[in-house]
Amino acid sequence: MPAAKSKKAPPATTIEEGTFPEIDLPIKPPYPPWEAESEGKIPTDDGWLYEPKWDGFRCLAFRKGDQVLLQSKAGQPLGRYFPELVEALGKLPVKTFVVDGEIIIHDSFDALLQRIHPAESRIRKLAQETPASLYVFDLLVDSRGKSLAELPLEERREQLETFFEKIPEGQMVLSPATPKLKEAEKWIGGEGLDGIVAKRLDSPYLTGERGGMVKVKRMRTADCVVGGFRWAQKGGQVGSLLLGLYNDAGQLDHVGFSSSFSADEKKELEAILKPHQGGSGFTGKAPGGPSRWSQGRSTEWEPLDPVLVCEVRYDHFSGGRFRHGTKFLRWRPDKKPKACTFDQVKRKPTAAG
Repeated sequence: MPAAKSKKAPPATTIEEGTFPEIDLPIKPPYPPWEAESEGKIPTDDGWLYEPKWDGFRCLAFRKGDQVLLQSKAGQPLGRYFPELVEALGKLPVKTFVVDGEIIIHDSFDALLQRIHPAESRIRKLAQETPASLYVFDLLVDSRGKSLAELPLEERREQLETFFEKIPEGQMVLSPATPKLKEAEKWIGGEGLDGIVAKRLDSPYLTGERGGMVKVKRMRTADCVVGGFRWAQKGGQVGSLLLGLYNDAGQLDHVGFSSSFSADEKKELEAILKPHQGGSGFTGKAPGGPSRWSQGRSTEWEPLDPVLVCEVRYDHFSGGRFRHGTKFLRWRPDKKPKACTFDQVKRKPTAAG
């Protein structure tokens, strides 16, 4: 008889909040990373550096002597979830640095999500079974302890490549980059990749800002806050997730739903959503009441604390909402709910190409 499959625990949906110990570096965590604007086309004019967009967790890594700290994009400590990376970075011959990169587990974003777990024993088991790597694309503090953040990217990239000449092959990897568009286009649709990032070569590291960097994803996706849910008409299970984005006034607007879940997934959803029931839900535009399209179906919904973030795929966004139901892709525990704004679904004109 085949061996029984072990039941996989549902991934945690939020990273635990925490504080960082003091570290003797000119840049210290939490340090807001430079962020990209979403675009529909790759910029083709001169002065850009192209990089693959990895399908993982953004991470800033800080090292000073025996101290190694890992920070998420949202400014949360990541070290407890990736002990193998803390250990690997602590053994490097270069003992001082701050780098920006992406934590990935090859061929499996799901394996990455499984790391966000409350049990240390579970995390350490997974760290041995599916070790993570840190793909580095920027150097913010060099081995002498000098901040490079004000330098243009072109100079930082040169110093990053020199820095990696001292780094042995292992779990910290130099992410590729090229100024040639033809080479970059090969990364679209590549295995383990989520698209292309283009950065201005003359730009300093714009901490906490969007500008001088754009991302072009291979499919249209958005990170949304789950502000509530509706029960299915039959079976007493979760029927759909109600999605929200924050508007310019800081209010959470309802923008659509996602409902393409299997029976097993609906059971898992109930366990994930239950602890957050009864929260503030949508503080801006809320889901409407019955309409002529509801055909007798209940439109009542349950509000949630706005703490859960998920990534969805969509085909069209207009009039402040997704025009059709979205496809749920995965939870994003590494994203702050407040970072889920309308900016990511606004398409700006780009250079023709």
